[in-house]
Amino acid sequence: MTILIIGGSGFLGAELIRLAAASGQPTAATYTTRPGNTARVKSYHLDLRDPRSAEAVVTEVSPRLVVNASSGGADWAVTAQGAVRLAIAAAEYGCRLVHVSSDVVFSGSRVHYDESCLPDPVTPYGAAKAAAETGVMLVHPAAVVARTSLIIGDGQSVHERTVHELAAGTRHGVLFTDDIRCPVHVTDLASAILELASRDNRGMHHLAGADALSRHELGTLIARRDGLDASRLPAGPRADSGIPGAIDVRLNSRATQRKLRTILRGARQFLTATG
Repeated sequence: MTILIIGGSGFLGAELIRLAAASGQPTAATYTTRPGNTARVKSYHLDLRDPRSAEAVVTEVSPRLVVNASSGGADWAVTAQGAVRLAIAAAEYGCRLVHVSSDVVFSGSRVHYDESCLPDPVTPYGAAKAAAETGVMLVHPAAVVARTSLIIGDGQSVHERTVHELAAGTRHGVLFTDDIRCPVHVTDLASAILELASRDNRGMHHLAGADALSRHELGTLIARRDGLDASRLPAGPRADSGIPGAIDVRLNSRATQRKLRTILRGARQFLTATG
């Protein structure tokens, strides 16, 4: 089964490529500006703003599975419209599709969210991701939509780099004490995505870590793992910052976890010295 990773030069995309290639699956990837470190796979340029680009790449690669791990932020043309165009192309060519979404589709008004909860975004990025979810499931009913949370690695994620810069004093900012999420390790997430795709799954799934942590708690765990002085990390409440967005969003992944061999570890486990 040939796997096409959309957004292969990104953090999650690179891990999906690594795991897929290591399993012996023929794998291809796309990039927007420049290819990532994908020496073991063929890379294709893809601009999701271009109405014809997605169909052209899918036609050339002829994958059996497409995983959309792209990240366009609040850019509606990429995150919403581009995702739907890709889903249309995948459906037309009979490809399985996993579309990676995010907890930003929720406002935080109810705190705990399972797969039955409807999106109620409060930011432009959240609105674009919510529109993508709706559009993808409309045009490709057999697709898997996988919502996740903060993605952490072994030092390479944007969240880990931020902690290092704050501890070193080279970055200004605050790690919020009331902004709660369920961080997931990138390897757990990538493995779970590929596992979902390998079976007869469809519809909404949640792939977040088992622990709910504030961004400051998460930063403290990262700092301790990496031998940094956690007391140097600035802390404060997001509620007083005026920054728009949800405050406390906890994805309940238990229903999806029951389908998986992959364990979605909590950050308290995977950020310890022996995790």
